[in-house]
Amino acid sequence: MHIEYPLANTLTLTTEEVQAAFETNPDAGLTAAEATARNQEFGKNIYHAQKQKSAWLILLTQFKSPIVYLLVVGVAVSAFFQEYIEAVAIAAVIFINAAIGFLMEMQARSSMNALKEMEVSMTKVIRDQTIQEIPAEDLTPGDVLVLEAGDVIPGDGRLISTNHLQCDESSLTGESLPTEKNTDPLPEETPLGDRLNMVFKGTSVMNGNGHAIVTGISADTQLGTITALVESAKDTATPLDKKLNILTRKLIWVTLAMTAIFTTTGFLQGKSWVLIIETSIALAVAAIPEGLPIVATVALAYGMVLMGRKNALVKKLSSVETLGSTSVILTDKTGTLTENKIVVDTLAFPGGQVHVKIKDKALTFTPELGENQENFEKLRLIGALCNDASTLLEGDEKKPTGDPIEIALVRLTNASGPAQEEVKKQYPRIGEVPFSSEAKIMGTLHQGPEGQFVAAKGAVKPLLQLCTHIQSGADVTPLDEENKKAILDSSEAMAASGLRVLAFASNTNDVDPNDFLQSLVYVGMIGFLDPPRLDIRDAIVSCRKAGIQVVMITGDHPLTALNIAKKTGLVEEDAQNVITGSDLPDMDDLTDEWREKILATSVFARTTPKQKLDLADVFQKAGNIVAMTGDGVNDAPALKKADVGIAMGLRGTQVAKETASIILKDDSFTSIAEAVAHGREIFQNIQKFVVYLVSCNLSEILIVTTLGFLAPAATLLPLQILFLNMVTDIFPALALGVGKGDPTVMDRPPRNPEKGIVTKRDWLTITIYALLMTLAVIASVVYSKFVLKTDDTVANNVGFVTLVLAQLFHVFNMASPHSKLWINEVTRNKFVWMALVLCIGLVALVYMVPYLRLVMHLVVLPQSVWGVSLLASLAPLVLVQAYKAIHRAMHPEG
Repeated sequence: MHIEYPLANTLTLTTEEVQAAFETNPDAGLTAAEATARNQEFGKNIYHAQKQKSAWLILLTQFKSPIVYLLVVGVAVSAFFQEYIEAVAIAAVIFINAAIGFLMEMQARSSMNALKEMEVSMTKVIRDQTIQEIPAEDLTPGDVLVLEAGDVIPGDGRLISTNHLQCDESSLTGESLPTEKNTDPLPEETPLGDRLNMVFKGTSVMNGNGHAIVTGISADTQLGTITALVESAKDTATPLDKKLNILTRKLIWVTLAMTAIFTTTGFLQGKSWVLIIETSIALAVAAIPEGLPIVATVALAYGMVLMGRKNALVKKLSSVETLGSTSVILTDKTGTLTENKIVVDTLAFPGGQVHVKIKDKALTFTPELGENQENFEKLRLIGALCNDASTLLEGDEKKPTGDPIEIALVRLTNASGPAQEEVKKQYPRIGEVPFSSEAKIMGTLHQGPEGQFVAAKGAVKPLLQLCTHIQSGADVTPLDEENKKAILDSSEAMAASGLRVLAFASNTNDVDPNDFLQSLVYVGMIGFLDPPRLDIRDAIVSCRKAGIQVVMITGDHPLTALNIAKKTGLVEEDAQNVITGSDLPDMDDLTDEWREKILATSVFARTTPKQKLDLADVFQKAGNIVAMTGDGVNDAPALKKADVGIAMGLRGTQVAKETASIILKDDSFTSIAEAVAHGREIFQNIQKFVVYLVSCNLSEILIVTTLGFLAPAATLLPLQILFLNMVTDIFPALALGVGKGDPTVMDRPPRNPEKGIVTKRDWLTITIYALLMTLAVIASVVYSKFVLKTDDTVANNVGFVTLVLAQLFHVFNMASPHSKLWINEVTRNKFVWMALVLCIGLVALVYMVPYLRLVMHLVVLPQSVWGVSLLASLAPLVLVQAYKAIHRAMHPEG
């Protein structure tokens, strides 16, 4: 045995050359000994997945973020100074968030297991001159596969014989129609969807039978290549993750700067190291937004619930916000933009063309048939009789099964008169010429009520060669060259619009039962189409209005793709720009000119799974947030590569659904537009609570730093600050995170992905808010200590109470700038009022329970200082609202 495996390309070889290359005999197959030897050399026909990360490693990766590092430092420092309550509280935050992230990532591990579901248990091969059934894992290069209708193909193979063989390759190529196979050699660069002399692992045989020599097993198959791509496509960090990390780093630098200033000046002033270290710990605790991960998680989880009500099942929390940031949607065609079923679209008669629609089993014509009525009746009869589709009872309804084209003809028959079953009873079949890929014609002979009847259908040109006459209404006239040219021109125009065209003919005169496919009468043509979904056009318009570019990437034929793009409004009616997979250069050689061309194109056809992955990368590198939709195995790598992968829940393969982060339960593109709107609303809510939390945290940093100079003994303590961050900050922030969003979010373009979650203008607003709260607290402490002459503990408590109330009142400043104080989205948010009641109750509880009061270093305050805290805490809210009122008065237009 000296075979070379894997061969680079078997497309170009003849059947004899393939046999020689794999040293096999098509009649005898491999011997058992040879098969065993090849199994040992090339391995089993099982995909060997890359080693998966252990559960421990997945858990550890949840701790890889700046905010977690900062929290861990907070735990360590608190524990070192024996502030164990603080340490435990911060550690709890870390582990809650890690647990959520761990559970989410563990779901992704099932993606590779889904691919194994496509493995075939048993398969038929020729070995030792007999047909044997063997485990699919024992298949080896050079085996001769025996293929029959209904088989799932266990490996890639080069066909050496076919008999009306048709394969469903939609999960690999996106092609709606079954592929008619043959054994002819093909050019080396033939796209996957046009490799008619090959069969592929994981696809299925629809009709006919054949033999193929196995050329690829396990990883050396198209399915194996896609599997490797799914593994190699790395998950992209989501925009929200990136922005939160950037925000955390900024807070770290602010803290370090404040700590450095305080430490340096404290050392120069001769303050004790213990005081300096304790104040530094308080600064660190003040800077850490402990509540930020929890609030973000809850807000996103609430978004998951909302999207679930709109038929979008979200598997990854961060995908909720990412979808709202989407600027480009890369969509598959088959089953996403289309219904993934073949229907009759156009009838072409000598008297003109008619468009057909079947709705609720009723047939409508545009325009009306008129003089074409008799041609239609004859065409309907031919389509019902020259048809091998069978009917099965599913529940209470009969449904046709078989070739999609023939199923479409059955539906046409059933919607326009007596059902196909009745027609076949009236015209029993007495002879047939089966369809062959060489002749491209099928003919049947029937005994009708008025004599013998010939029904024929097939490719236009071959069928016309058998026709001698043409029917136009009630007239039957000789078929001359002018008629033939008109028919061929019409068929080419239909094909150019993306339709699959078949011609129909009949005969009732002088029928020769032994050779009945002659002297036929041409009746008309039918153009078949996988129709666009009814709601697609409005959804695309909605996306376009929202500034989202929609791009079709399919493995289907360019003309078919362009036709659907026009019908859905994806491109204009006169558009002709389609880039095919064979046109695309290798991504390593991509020029700036090609990059611009790709970014400006809306339709890509005949693409490979690798090219889908590369195209997603091109759009991402151009600064876009990319959502990718799909339902086939071929879509899985790009679904993983995209910022957010969206799989079809009804028609989607298991691989696509496991790989994607969002699953559409109704397969509707419209649900994507609705989910984008929710995503945008959720980001607005996230932005609000981030501004709220950061302004509160910044005020704490400024308060600790300032009091460290003015009244070190009265400064806020670390545990008091942690209480603020974990209680009085979190609950109002949570309420903001689940509020109702702006209903006009889809009237604006997507956010600039380069902008942070907090813009420069937001930072200015945050600083002003923080300064106002800082001044209020400092004023209350200074007044209490130096005017009312209270001790340091009471002064500390006054500052604590003032900051608690100021932060709770501060939630009302989060309303939109042009809304009034008592009539806005915050005051109408019932969760805000619930949060305020809860927070006030928790603060009261701490004061009423002696042990909690002791832990928090609190004392019973005299009545005189309560008024100071209340007035001081209201000052920031009053000042902000006064400014907004003045601004509204000066700028009533908004």
